[in-house]
Amino acid sequence: MKKATLLFLILIIGGSVSAQFRETQNVIIVTLDGSRWQEIYRGADSSLINSKYTKDKEEVRENFWAETVEERRKLLMPFMWSTMVRGGQLYGNRDIGNKSEVANKAGSSYPGYNEIFTGAPDWKIMGNAPINNTNKSVLEYINKQPGFENEVVVFASWELFPYIFNVKQSGLKVNAGYTDVAETDANGHIKYLNELQHTIPHPIGETRVDTMTYELGKAYLKQYKPRIMYFAFDETDEMGHRGNYQSYLNKLRQQDGFIKELWLYIQTDSTYRNKTTLIITCDHGRGDASPWAWTEHSILIKNSIQTWMAVIGPDTPAEGEMGTSTTIYQKQIAQTIAKLLGFDFKANTKRAIGDPIESITRKDVIVNVAKKQ
Repeated sequence: MKKATLLFLILIIGGSVSAQFRETQNVIIVTLDGSRWQEIYRGADSSLINSKYTKDKEEVRENFWAETVEERRKLLMPFMWSTMVRGGQLYGNRDIGNKSEVANKAGSSYPGYNEIFTGAPDWKIMGNAPINNTNKSVLEYINKQPGFENEVVVFASWELFPYIFNVKQSGLKVNAGYTDVAETDANGHIKYLNELQHTIPHPIGETRVDTMTYELGKAYLKQYKPRIMYFAFDETDEMGHRGNYQSYLNKLRQQDGFIKELWLYIQTDSTYRNKTTLIITCDHGRGDASPWAWTEHSILIKNSIQTWMAVIGPDTPAEGEMGTSTTIYQKQIAQTIAKLLGFDFKANTKRAIGDPIESITRKDVIVNVAKKQ
């Protein structure tokens, strides 16, 4: 029975009731591949600024250095440390005892994305081989629910995402690498971006530069208004592997800017305003700053399992940095997404997936219908 019909019947019978409803109707997920919690919560790392990994030390100090952690992290990610911290929840600041981790222990990308979206690690997926994922994702599940058919879309820089979401099995729309938006009714701006992405330099091979992924995805969001959209950015990981700390910081700031623009659009469009939850996270962590481990991540690199997450939306209490001495896992995100939308992914999969993160979904809208006098 629809919500409005239920309230109408209550009014007719003159009853008095408190009912609980979720306001989230849409979800947007953003991942920043291989981004360390250390920079998210501490800002730029002085030991890396003063190392061989930073070419122009003076420029980096000018752009990213300040005396306090609070100032440094806001210089690096101004949207995260203004809008997100005021209106949402931030997980994984180990300096205050809050932890966020992958459960898969592999410390690499494909296992991390599999865990996030299927709700459980798969020990058959320990590396980044281009093989089709046989596990059903929460996006595949939601895409088959009434009202969500063909309303779930992925825009990714990394070309392996069609394997991660197994498009042949799932039927999901996954635009990854230098792939064109194929809709025949795409507007002129999207068609222009389709052409542009093939003419610009491809500095990381088949992996699309994040700017093109963002611009194409944003244009798609504005024209087609899907209910679930996932943006998967990559260049933070690429710059980390190259040992280019200056570019790594620049990419974090750029991606923070992408997220800001997305949120501003969400809050000004009637389809999404006050009805959309935004989830930001990563697929794995990286090593620490000494002496080279920050450039890598794997089962052998300490801290690779350490992640972070930020959430903002109408059903999530605005609690800022989460200071509880608890650990959340990436395997909990799938069921959290489902619960925000009123679904139970866990009951519809044969795998033992993670429970929802209750602190994200516990804000209910109480609708009181007073007894008619």
